[in-house]
Amino acid sequence: MAFDIDMIKKVYAQMAERVDKAREITGKPLTLSEKILYSHLWDGSPNKAFQRGKDYVDFAPDRIACQDATAQMALLQFMQAGKKTVAVPTTVHCDHLIQAKQGAVQDLKRANETSNEVFDFLESVSNKYGIGFWKPGAGIIHQVVLENYAFPGGMMIGTDSHTVNAGGLGMVAIGVGGADAVDVMAGMAWELKFPKLIGVKLTGELNGWTASKDVILKVAGILTVKGGTGAIVEYFGPGAKNLSCTGKGTICNMGAEIGATTSTFGYDDAMERFLRATDRADIADEANKIRPYLTGDDEVYANPEKYFDQVIEIDLSTLRPHLNGPFTPDLATPVGQLGEKAKKNDWPIKVDWGLIGSCTNSSYEDLSRAASIAQQAVDKKLKPKSDFGINPGSEQIRFTAERDGLLDVFEKLGATIFTNACGPCIGQWDRSDRKGDEKNTIVHSFNRNFSKRADGNPNTHAFVGSPEMVAAIAISGRLDFDPMNDTLLNEDGQEVKLDVPVGLELPPKGFEVDDNGYLAPKEDGSSVEVKVAKDSERLQLLEPFQPIKDSELQGVKLLIKAFGKCTTDHISMAGPWLRYRGHLDNIANNTLIGAVNAFNKKTNFVKNQFTGEYGGVPNVQREYKAKGIKTIVVGDHNYGEGSSREHAAMQPRFLGVAAVLVKSFARIHETNLKKQGMLGLTFANEADYDLIQEDDTFNFVDIADFSENKPLTLEIVHKDGSKDTIKVNHTYNDAQIKWYREGSALNLIKKQNA
Repeated sequence: MAFDIDMIKKVYAQMAERVDKAREITGKPLTLSEKILYSHLWDGSPNKAFQRGKDYVDFAPDRIACQDATAQMALLQFMQAGKKTVAVPTTVHCDHLIQAKQGAVQDLKRANETSNEVFDFLESVSNKYGIGFWKPGAGIIHQVVLENYAFPGGMMIGTDSHTVNAGGLGMVAIGVGGADAVDVMAGMAWELKFPKLIGVKLTGELNGWTASKDVILKVAGILTVKGGTGAIVEYFGPGAKNLSCTGKGTICNMGAEIGATTSTFGYDDAMERFLRATDRADIADEANKIRPYLTGDDEVYANPEKYFDQVIEIDLSTLRPHLNGPFTPDLATPVGQLGEKAKKNDWPIKVDWGLIGSCTNSSYEDLSRAASIAQQAVDKKLKPKSDFGINPGSEQIRFTAERDGLLDVFEKLGATIFTNACGPCIGQWDRSDRKGDEKNTIVHSFNRNFSKRADGNPNTHAFVGSPEMVAAIAISGRLDFDPMNDTLLNEDGQEVKLDVPVGLELPPKGFEVDDNGYLAPKEDGSSVEVKVAKDSERLQLLEPFQPIKDSELQGVKLLIKAFGKCTTDHISMAGPWLRYRGHLDNIANNTLIGAVNAFNKKTNFVKNQFTGEYGGVPNVQREYKAKGIKTIVVGDHNYGEGSSREHAAMQPRFLGVAAVLVKSFARIHETNLKKQGMLGLTFANEADYDLIQEDDTFNFVDIADFSENKPLTLEIVHKDGSKDTIKVNHTYNDAQIKWYREGSALNLIKKQNA
């Protein structure tokens, strides 16, 4: 029996009428993405056609999912909204605060001891406000959502960028900041610029060593980390129907790495099989009644160039396995070509770790395909040259995989089975073989491989591949190993070759679990008390942000001019800092410490304009704040790429940064800045980035006239007294300008609810 089946039936009951109306209004056949968007309008039935990439639209998502690191700040904000319960079904999943070190049992025990304050807070808030709670060890949020909550044709938002994973079950699922989630929890509309559409036509069928992961690794190489910005990627074609549901989820999951708003697939037999296997036959039965409405129209897929803004075609039959990296997920290389490329770039050939899991690749199918390679190593007397780490996606998967002997195969190779949690994928890894300044290589089945991402070491070169390819590379211990053509020397001195991996789409004996880790909330949580200790280092009740006055935007100082890639990991690191995600003041001490200063190419080393001395970014910023001086951050392209963490906006805001001026933004981060009452601006002329000098002061000349579709004028005053005047663009609409004028979107919600 599915969760929230009545809500799902209601969505399906109104979908046909709304989609038919949208077809009539737009005068054309519809993609799946458009069907879901038009059937989830806040105002109900469609009454106008929206322009892609231009019109801001209010939507009514069906549900919300939050992981423990981002849920802290989201729920701290929701507590200020004055509501008795959440307006839509919402869940919290404890998967980020469990460090991988010794193994599942020890690591989970340690996490429950060190983070019990946070877990207790999240459980009590969930209980009070009608939120479903998944305990530590229950699983990784996106795998749990796919197994329990995702449904074809639905719309959900989540406080994690990889919420998009649910597109594997035919949803439009979008990662957002906590403030966006709070809006929906509080019963308000959720605003999104109507996305552009990228169609990916898949033909043929996967074979040999090629996996679903290789589809998105290929797409990432084509579109780059910003090529999907502002767009939904919709996969279709005969090849799409040949993929498993969890394989589709993998592809959608890593769509976050191309900047896509989300990715999705049309409802098909593979999705139906997955629904029935995960005890949701009732959803499958309902979906089958409106099946044509849960995929794109035939005319769209027959002539995709007419209906998508961009079309990519990939033949799965000829697609080759890839390893992407290092340091960026869009540096795509077919496996057979990686050795030569590594030698040319002086990347370490020796592989120290192979890591399998994460929200991207931790399904039963993933583990079974990787286990088939591990079993060959046992049978062919191959001793792995690299260490192995495994993170199952959920307790249901772990229990079933253990029952079926899959985990035992890995353990025979000396693998460490970590908790059903994110672990190394998000930097929650106490790596046993710390490398210090030594360059080293790891391979993993995760989604991101930014510098310092997994182990905090800038010298770690991380490469992304499918679970089975990671297993093969780790067994060989070499980055240049090509399992399709190369042999390995076994313990008997014989040359042996690995056979093609095999896997199981679903467990033949069905899924099984003793305790899935779910706690339902009280029907009436009004008596539940949420406690936050005043002296807590982990949790801090929020104080509303004060509006930034126009007068404060004169004499603004430059905090940092960031050089090159500046992701949310650079702005607000994860890893050890996750412990402070519920304490804004404490976590603000990591603000922009990973960003590279354009003037000295160092991290966490910027000039204090008052003293002339250099110091850490948070320290210098706190001095400016103490003097009542607002600051500006300047950045390059795709600023704020990566995680949805709103801390990357809240921390600078808390410390007194008033504006962020860049060449271009990643979507979620730009929205987060707006929600927190800051100015997110882009250079009208990108070359003006070069005008910014280390001792600059800025005057926002016409901020009093801040209005929709009107650029702002910025006067830059240099140390020698010379000036440059430039134009800067913004995408604020009238509603978002009200957020800014009120100090934050949450302030406006509270004002409207008063």
